[in-house]
Amino acid sequence: MRWQSLILSIWPAFAAIVAAEDGSEGWLRYASVPCNAHCRQNLPSRIITLNATDSSPIETAGKELQDGLQSIFGKNVSIVQSGCHDSSSIVITTVYDYRRLCNSTDEIPELEEDGFWLSAQGDTVHILGQNSRGALYGAFEYLSMLAQGNFSDVAYPSNPHAQIRWVNQWDNMDGSIERGYAGPSIFFADGKIVDDLSRAKQYARMLSSVRINAIIVNNVNANATLLSTANMDGLRRIADVMRPYGVQVGISLNFASPIDFGGLDTYDPLDESVVSWWQDITDQLYDRVPDLAGYLVKASSEGQPGPDTYNRTLAEGANLFARTLQPYGGVLMFRAFVYDHHISEDNWRNDRANAAVEFFKPLDAKFEDNVVIQIKYGPIDFQVREPPSPLFANLRKTNVAIELQVTQEYLGQQCHLVYLPPLWKSITDFDLRIDNATSPVRDVVSGQHFKRPLGGWAAVVNVGTNTTWLGSHLSMSNLYAYGRMAWDPTADSVQILQDWTRLTFSQDRAVLDTITGMSMASWPAYENYSGNLGIQTLTDILYTHYGPNPASQDGNGWGQWTRADGKYIGMDRTLWNGTGFSSQYPAEVAARFENIETTPDNLLLWFHHVPYTQRLRSGKTVIQHFYDAHYTGAETAHGFVSQWETLRGRIDRRRYNETRFRLVYQAGHAIVWRDAINMFYYNLSGIPDEAGRVGHHPWRIEAEDMTLDGYVPYAVSPFETASGATAIVTESNSTAGTAETTLGFSAGVYDLVVNYYDQYGGKSHWTVYINDRVIGWWEGDNEDSLGYSPSIYLDGHSATRITFPRVRIRRGDRLRIVGRPDGVEPAPVDYVALLPAGLVD
Repeated sequence: MRWQSLILSIWPAFAAIVAAEDGSEGWLRYASVPCNAHCRQNLPSRIITLNATDSSPIETAGKELQDGLQSIFGKNVSIVQSGCHDSSSIVITTVYDYRRLCNSTDEIPELEEDGFWLSAQGDTVHILGQNSRGALYGAFEYLSMLAQGNFSDVAYPSNPHAQIRWVNQWDNMDGSIERGYAGPSIFFADGKIVDDLSRAKQYARMLSSVRINAIIVNNVNANATLLSTANMDGLRRIADVMRPYGVQVGISLNFASPIDFGGLDTYDPLDESVVSWWQDITDQLYDRVPDLAGYLVKASSEGQPGPDTYNRTLAEGANLFARTLQPYGGVLMFRAFVYDHHISEDNWRNDRANAAVEFFKPLDAKFEDNVVIQIKYGPIDFQVREPPSPLFANLRKTNVAIELQVTQEYLGQQCHLVYLPPLWKSITDFDLRIDNATSPVRDVVSGQHFKRPLGGWAAVVNVGTNTTWLGSHLSMSNLYAYGRMAWDPTADSVQILQDWTRLTFSQDRAVLDTITGMSMASWPAYENYSGNLGIQTLTDILYTHYGPNPASQDGNGWGQWTRADGKYIGMDRTLWNGTGFSSQYPAEVAARFENIETTPDNLLLWFHHVPYTQRLRSGKTVIQHFYDAHYTGAETAHGFVSQWETLRGRIDRRRYNETRFRLVYQAGHAIVWRDAINMFYYNLSGIPDEAGRVGHHPWRIEAEDMTLDGYVPYAVSPFETASGATAIVTESNSTAGTAETTLGFSAGVYDLVVNYYDQYGGKSHWTVYINDRVIGWWEGDNEDSLGYSPSIYLDGHSATRITFPRVRIRRGDRLRIVGRPDGVEPAPVDYVALLPAGLVD
């Protein structure tokens, strides 16, 4: 150790005096770290930025180091641009310039593009990049160590796993964001690029700190007006603020732009006028943004235009754009998310999961060398558990990248804590056994396995104007972890999480252990209460992709089917009797999934159609596992609240309260999920829960069973998203309603729970009384408190719980709820529960 180690046991004394924070600094807050006299003597006293030019990553690195040392240690360190071997200094430059300007013969390991060498010996530090971006990455690495109280002597190289480490924004030109849960766009408003790009600059800084090297700034469902002269000039401004951080800008294109925007009468990719039009657009863009990363294209899928309109292949469509980019070194990312969303479930062999291989395997070797096929991690669509896409094993002569989703579209939409790296690693660590040899997915996407020149990572990251960037403080762990995994997919999920926690919240051991425990339990919990055994996330796929609606999975053309009926459940994807999907994998993997005995239970219903009474390895039946898992998952989520509450006073008040609010919301919504899924399959199968829980709620009072005045019963759809299938709503949207009942519970202290519906389009007001005593009131303001309301209907998206703890009641007390509607929201109530201490309803 070159400085005195940080004694973490003293840290709680500092936590109590932390100033309120809004999350805008993310993991780059650089909070003060205790540093004694010996520590301060060993701090470098100057920063040497060799061959730094204005707005270069080297100059940025110097400023980041200067600001970081000031913030962490309160030390002002000067920046100079000359010097090589002086002690008590940080030298930051490229390997080439270090050797050239310093006549150095130091042995430095071979570095790959964007890689760096970090050597910290005593008070002398060398940060040398293979290029200037690599040097900046090394500076962020060094500051991350210091900010975590790690003062070790080190000397090591760090190289990226893959060249492509991109993020995809789904921002629209009007400022909205598709699948955005954190406010409007930081890039666009009213059809143009915003004037104030300070947030974009800060975002670039955060991306660079985790070694993301490019960003697609607009939605894959692209609007061609981005190609206007004014907006091209705006893209130049975005690139200018991001370039100092080594983040290149790219854009999504709409295939039909030559007609929609260019005035041509065709967008046929082989038509000479179309080729010429796109080349002119590309030339104009590179004239403004010489380091444009390239393009992202979604074509021939989900109603988007593509080459199939003219009977051209996907390769012919992709190559059109790739060739325009080749003179500039640009990359064409072409999404493999192509499928027919009007397929019939009546055909037993139809399967959306087959689409990617069916569309792209015949085109292997027909794409230009600067085309990268961007493949979603699983064959369907960001589900809570999927096997890896078999397309990774079927494109031997084509560059590929893996597409992940930091945005929690199907996974709680930042309202639920779900730490995603364990899910991602279940894919990237999967051994595809290509040619009967070790073939982890991570080595295929990097290009290493098939020795391809390009490859890597892309993730949908829909940051917005909310100060937390993603809408939730804890969800930011997923963005941090994505960058770390894209650089090194063998990195440990727990270690990544703990680094993020120390940087974002505190080095307090209690904070570290609590957030680690909650986060690592969160994906298994969400899988348990949303959809397990490989059945997919049982959300509403026809609407918001948020709350429960298992019935929506079947009977439509979208292909996210479960094939559930009164006796059986699960997709038969075997070759011998099903859709044949299993045969798309290499032989060893195909054989494993083909056989029900060797298919892991957590993917059983993905690959096999089985009776509800099918026994699992645990000995439980499928249906009993469903019941038990949904109760277990909801109980785990409920426990997050009490775990977080142990951190009161150890985390600043604002972030503590905002996070607690979301965890309380998640605990309630997990019960909505639990009850909806269990009741749906209980009704479908007719098989009771062995533990007698499903459909049995002795602590609940159904709102429709209360005495109603101004309220009327309302049949909720889907039925399973209301307790007893029924709620109450006010008779009109302008008159209050009252629901009243006499309590028959024994005298005691209870938690009083109300399950209601918070729709967008109104902010109803409710007050709950015991006799004439006001217990509490609340407003239907999820659009403010969560950042958005997921639904306009009474359903599993809008269902919400509120709890008033430790309410004293006596038998015979009168419980009364008064609801005042607002806008289109008729003050809906589902049920009331009175729960003894410690009971999860």
